[in-house]
Amino acid sequence: MEITEARRPLTWLLATWGVTRLVLLLFVFKVFLFPGPDVTTDVSSIYQGWYEVLRTGSFPRTDVTWQYPPAAAFAILSPGLLPFLDYAQAFFVLAFLADLAVLVLLLNAGLRPRRSPRGAWMWVAGVPLLGPTVYARYDLMVTAVAVAALLAGVRHPRAMGALTGLAALLKVWPVLLLAGAVRRRAWGAAAVTVAALSGLFALLMPGAFAFLTFQRDRGTEVESLGALVFHVARQFGWQGQVLLNYGSVEFLGPYVSVVSDLALFLTAVAFGWLLLWRLRARRFAPHTLADAAFTAVLLFTVTSRVISPQYLVWLVGLAAVCLCSRATRMTGPAALVLLASFVTVLEFPVYFADVVNSTPLGVTLLFVRNGLLLTAAFTAAVRLWRSTVPDPAQEAVRVPDPVADQATRAGRAASASS
Repeated sequence: MEITEARRPLTWLLATWGVTRLVLLLFVFKVFLFPGPDVTTDVSSIYQGWYEVLRTGSFPRTDVTWQYPPAAAFAILSPGLLPFLDYAQAFFVLAFLADLAVLVLLLNAGLRPRRSPRGAWMWVAGVPLLGPTVYARYDLMVTAVAVAALLAGVRHPRAMGALTGLAALLKVWPVLLLAGAVRRRAWGAAAVTVAALSGLFALLMPGAFAFLTFQRDRGTEVESLGALVFHVARQFGWQGQVLLNYGSVEFLGPYVSVVSDLALFLTAVAFGWLLLWRLRARRFAPHTLADAAFTAVLLFTVTSRVISPQYLVWLVGLAAVCLCSRATRMTGPAALVLLASFVTVLEFPVYFADVVNSTPLGVTLLFVRNGLLLTAAFTAAVRLWRSTVPDPAQEAVRVPDPVADQATRAGRAASASS
């Protein structure tokens, strides 16, 4: 009887995952039509076009929409592993399998003693809230590698470093997973992996790093935090345009470059804060690695010139890893990300026309979604700082206690070696 009661929550979790993922598959396979523009067309047109170029042994060097590091070729070429399906169908199936892989990883981590299944529930609930977009972008595959890296974390620093290096060459942002890594082996393994794969791509496939130029020329995308300036300005006669530019819908016109430069400046400020935090932090618990990675990605997401809907997949995955620990300080920010995911599916694709046209509904949705992300980032940063950086006032009046100091050093040594 007790065993049956213990298994019931797991049964509910797996059933919820199965039902929600079946619904997502029905949408991407167009058995049902999701409100708004068709989010699957990028797979059958853009991704498949890149696939045809990549299979010739070269990167799409003349296509400005190719803005990804070289290992992204693995994700774009992966549907070729299922030759009995057409490209789009194979891509959706592989995205589904990556989703399943993340669930298995989170369950394996969350069902251990003194751990929590909340992380698995975060993943089960967060992914479908974003709608079919999650299965129509390769970000889910990148998130799967990033989740595996973080869960390898403290116990296997070299494995974490290698997986982080691979993930960073899939889509850059996973390099932020190293923000809370205290073992040099993790950083070393990441550097070796990046150097080896980059060198291999540079030698074997022309145009491996053309994406750097294309990224540099991007503007302010209509869903970003900075875009709110122009959504409001349009109500007062701002003479700008919304156009498809470098693969995303962006604002073009007066002062756009100023706002884009300000976003880059804020990203630099976020990096500076992370560096200061690493220099000041003294208390590193096992859960700090995931907490720091989640905070870092939140900070760089809200300061970015682009906040695409699929970026929320990253945050849901990292928040899920945080919640696998009962000691995490990121429960509140994770809940805010969950709410932001629901608002995101409303602004894209359901009411994306309102966003593009800066209607009151579209602007309101963006203010709410971006406000939730900004609040989550600020809250996460404050909690990370308070949980790891000693209070100078308390340190100044602290009376040395040899026994307590020895216990603290022993705890740090255990954390570093575990």
